[in-house]
Amino acid sequence: MGYKAKYPGLAVILSSPSGTGKTSICHGLLKRHEDFRFSVSATTRPPRRYERDGIDYHFVSERKFDYMVNNNEFAEWANVFGYRYGTPFSEIERAVSRGQVLLCDVDVQGGMSLKKSHKEAATIFVIPPSLAELKRRLYKRRTDSRGQLKLRLKTAIWELEFWNKYDYIIINDDLKVAVDEVDKIIAAERAKTARRNDPRYWKSSQIRLLGM
Repeated sequence: MGYKAKYPGLAVILSSPSGTGKTSICHGLLKRHEDFRFSVSATTRPPRRYERDGIDYHFVSERKFDYMVNNNEFAEWANVFGYRYGTPFSEIERAVSRGQVLLCDVDVQGGMSLKKSHKEAATIFVIPPSLAELKRRLYKRRTDSRGQLKLRLKTAIWELEFWNKYDYIIINDDLKVAVDEVDKIIAAERAKTARRNDPRYWKSSQIRLLGM
């Protein structure tokens, strides 16, 4: 049996430069809420040693990705550091229809495209406390070559120019504080009258009270 909605379903787009911690924020939120889901993107990138197919990403071939693009299966897709990433429409539709919060961990290109195709989404931009701290976090991950790190830092500077295109901005200096802030943003978004103007989110006594 699917989740019975008490609050509206919501797609939440989180974007940031690589290494800022948006994925860690998503995992922190998932631990707190049973009705939150992580959007599993499709990618042509090979999995890292700790990643699991269908959990972290849907790892697909270039041919499969082409098939999905040609069949309009993506709400958005983009080339990022030599690989393609895409958010399937099915991920959004399934979660929102069940009254769940879908956390979309996407880069700036994906975030801008997804906002166009799903205008009801809430968009959040995450920034590091400083460029020096971002460099430290990227080097600490040890998942990229020196050339890739330079490219990521160059791209990060470009991506930071898009911060004011998003609905909200938070600084990920302390992870717990950042998770708290995003949690409050989501709660406020789900409480908007425009989203809750539907009898299914209310008890019968409340429906009469609100004149629905």
